[in-house]
Amino acid sequence: MHGADSTGFALDAAGWCAAARRVPSPHHDARPAGAKVELVVIHNISLPPGEFGGPWIDELFLGRLDPRAHPYFEDIAAREVSSHFLIRRDGSLTQYVPCEARAWHAGVSSWKGVSRCNDFSIGIELEGADDVPFAEPQYETLARLARALFDRYGTLDLAGHSDIAPGRKTDPGLWFEWDRVRAAL
Repeated sequence: MHGADSTGFALDAAGWCAAARRVPSPHHDARPAGAKVELVVIHNISLPPGEFGGPWIDELFLGRLDPRAHPYFEDIAAREVSSHFLIRRDGSLTQYVPCEARAWHAGVSSWKGVSRCNDFSIGIELEGADDVPFAEPQYETLARLARALFDRYGTLDLAGHSDIAPGRKTDPGLWFEWDRVRAAL
């Protein structure tokens, strides 16, 4: 998918993507004064772990995850987390936080010696797990979204959650095809 087309993925003034289903999360705030978007952080997520589909990711990012719905949820339901985007296995795109705002996806993190990656990054979650290959439609959507982000912010660094929080995070995992994504841009 060399030269990924970003048609339809344009961002409005606040940074909402036209191609995304919009599900505003309360888990965000303003970027610090003068902060410039410089980084895209790739994550993976599945709730419960290893299970795809269902409403649970939305519920987590909206602060409405029922801790009684699954034993795994008991430990994470109260967390205030979000991401800018989620790309489902079928390639569908959901946006929780506008790109001009700071989503709470990176946690304790550092990139090129600068801490607090949430301040200067866009978080993209891929529905998946460290030990499962990602689906073709996810790569297609990711390439189009990344091209739209580059169109808006200029060339951005790409990193995995594991790169900005080594020893603490492992996603997007060994199955993520970095070379394929870079070639598409």
